[in-house]
Amino acid sequence: MNKFGIGQPVLRDEDIRFISGKGLYTGDISLTNQTYMYVLRSNVSNGIIKSIDIDDALKSSGVINIFLGKDLREAGIKDMPTNFIAKNKDDSDMYTPERPAIAIDKVRHVGDPIAIIIAESIEQAKNASELIFADIEEIASVTSCKEAIKDDSPQVWENTKNNLCFDWEMGEQDKVKDAFKKADSIVEIELINNRIVPNSMETRGAVANYNKEDGRYELSCSSQGVHSLRDRISNVLNIEPSEIRVITTDVGGGFGMKIFNYPEYICSLFASKIIGRPVKWVSDRSEAFLSDTHGRDHVTKAKLALDKEGIFLGIKIDTVANMGAYLSNFAIFIPTLAGTAMLAGCYKTPAIYVNVKGVFTNTPAIDAYRGAGRPEASFVIERLVDVAGIKSGLGPIEIRRRNLIPSSEMPYKTALNHTYDTGDFIGNMELAVKDSDWQGFKDRAKISKENNKIRGIGLSTYIEACSGGGPEEATIILEKNGSITLHIGTQSNGQGHETAYKQILCEYLGIGPEKMTVVQGDTDVIAFGAGTGGSRSVPVGGAAIKVASENIINKTKSLAAQKLNIDESTLEYKEGIFLAEGTNLTISLEDLAKDSNEPIKISSQWTPPNYTFPNGCHICELEVDKDTGHIEIKKYTVVDDFGLVINPNMLAGQVHGGIAQGIGQAIYENTVYDSENGQLLSGSFMDYALPRAEDLINVDIRWNMVPCETNLLQIKGAGEAGAIGAPPAVINALVNALNIEHIDMPATPNKVWSKLHSN
Repeated sequence: MNKFGIGQPVLRDEDIRFISGKGLYTGDISLTNQTYMYVLRSNVSNGIIKSIDIDDALKSSGVINIFLGKDLREAGIKDMPTNFIAKNKDDSDMYTPERPAIAIDKVRHVGDPIAIIIAESIEQAKNASELIFADIEEIASVTSCKEAIKDDSPQVWENTKNNLCFDWEMGEQDKVKDAFKKADSIVEIELINNRIVPNSMETRGAVANYNKEDGRYELSCSSQGVHSLRDRISNVLNIEPSEIRVITTDVGGGFGMKIFNYPEYICSLFASKIIGRPVKWVSDRSEAFLSDTHGRDHVTKAKLALDKEGIFLGIKIDTVANMGAYLSNFAIFIPTLAGTAMLAGCYKTPAIYVNVKGVFTNTPAIDAYRGAGRPEASFVIERLVDVAGIKSGLGPIEIRRRNLIPSSEMPYKTALNHTYDTGDFIGNMELAVKDSDWQGFKDRAKISKENNKIRGIGLSTYIEACSGGGPEEATIILEKNGSITLHIGTQSNGQGHETAYKQILCEYLGIGPEKMTVVQGDTDVIAFGAGTGGSRSVPVGGAAIKVASENIINKTKSLAAQKLNIDESTLEYKEGIFLAEGTNLTISLEDLAKDSNEPIKISSQWTPPNYTFPNGCHICELEVDKDTGHIEIKKYTVVDDFGLVINPNMLAGQVHGGIAQGIGQAIYENTVYDSENGQLLSGSFMDYALPRAEDLINVDIRWNMVPCETNLLQIKGAGEAGAIGAPPAVINALVNALNIEHIDMPATPNKVWSKLHSN
């Protein structure tokens, strides 16, 4: 076993530069003769632009130029399209308006760009922005998706009715109707998946430069993949992809939000070409609240039909999903195919029908946020099952035990057309129940009661579909100095990809990580890449590395045979060395590289045949202070199935981080808009609460790994799992403590206290 290979808990290589301040983030990049961009944003949520007077601002100290939306349009800059479109349930087209990088005739949410100021310093640009007079006629707005779909609601787009973007369905409605007719009991629940603001530690930024000598653009930005950004940006700029280079260095968190094209990237590139100098923009935190894509924001009604034994017969779900004012790149995909297909959960429900309506509101665009539709689905199904457990008298464990898909029935095709290849769902739950000491809960609850606290316990199972999609490519280069360089088109956002990729290389090349360099994030250097998202980087990118490793060994084996003047079939490869069977002849991979006239290079792609399906069980135990409504997590237990493990330390870190974000959604993070004027009332950390270290506890993690059959490395992906399993586990525990049927997220102390004192 290679001590640096697959399965080893090696420390992350990249952490040394991060903790020593040697990371290179977008904000650290500065170019010669650089200027600064400030984005003036709308302060009204819905309004008609009458005029924008920039004359005084243009005369302000340090100002180089100011641009409006009409300037981009006159220069041939196209509007920004969405990238995923499906059909309505009646087979008609969805309404998919395109977005100008700078608003021209109308603003549609607070934070909508209305002008960009280019100046010698960011302070001068901000000062000039205060001299711009924007005459905007404010009109009625709507921020709630539940309100937006009503007949008398203000319209975000004039060509829609009830603000409807799409009306989409999945499943078999007739089968579900039959199931409900046969049911001995029906349970239902209405719930909210609250809006989340991603808040990555590093805000978005861009350093743009147009080189008039070669006619090429260059953009450095904090992203989750440079190739897709290059293609989207070039489309809007109306140029060939080869005419722009996109670079991403270190990234301080993304969580889905940094996948997408944004107006600021278009604006900075446009401005750089016009003024003939580099342009830098870095968002501040308040700006990020108003300009980044947000996540979740659904209202759902769910019904479950059961027979007299508590066996699931059918599920019917109706969801209204907030799209925001504009359609981000994958906005429509998230509540439709990405999320809805996972509403089967881990259960044997034979009939499921889902109707999803997407609506526009006067808010920032909604798109992928850690889990991208799967946390929303998990919350719906796991809350519904818990209610069924309470109402049937079976309780949360037994009702799941009767309905979870047994491992003996794998592979299993769900009623929503996913085929789970492997999984031990019942085993996960039984292990979690045992590890959490569920049986001893009553004793712990008595102690809590003596301390004027109420104790609750709740569980959730989860499953997600990830690591699918198109191919990923790995290029391995044996350099002339004997080192190894890996080019790969994914993009680490802090997950530790460099370390994981080196471990896979170590496993298959048998060479130490000290000789390896991983290169990501440059469209001029890396030919192809699908980027990072959907927990696919290591499962799909890692599989491509395995293929490339095997191919480069095969390629160098023939070179070794020529050098040693022996038959290739007699050579064996071991720990970086080719050995000739029955002789003392050897030659190392390093020596072959040094002897070569040029670096030895191989590129290989791998395409997943299907999704992978990470799964598991979360159990949360918490206490509620009856006097204040304060919630304290007391114990948290997880059993996960991620298939083969690359690095158990990094895997645990991914689970911990996901759970922290899931707990944040469940009880802390509250995005609040003024219903009258559409202003974001929780637009800073003074009002928007993220979980802190003191709010979290050590998580008891156990692996119940079943090798994946649809991945070359037998791994399933883990990046989003914690955020999927945590919200329903926390709310199920809280409902148990309060002895109520439901409480909506975020279950803030005020909301909990109100429930406690409502009688």
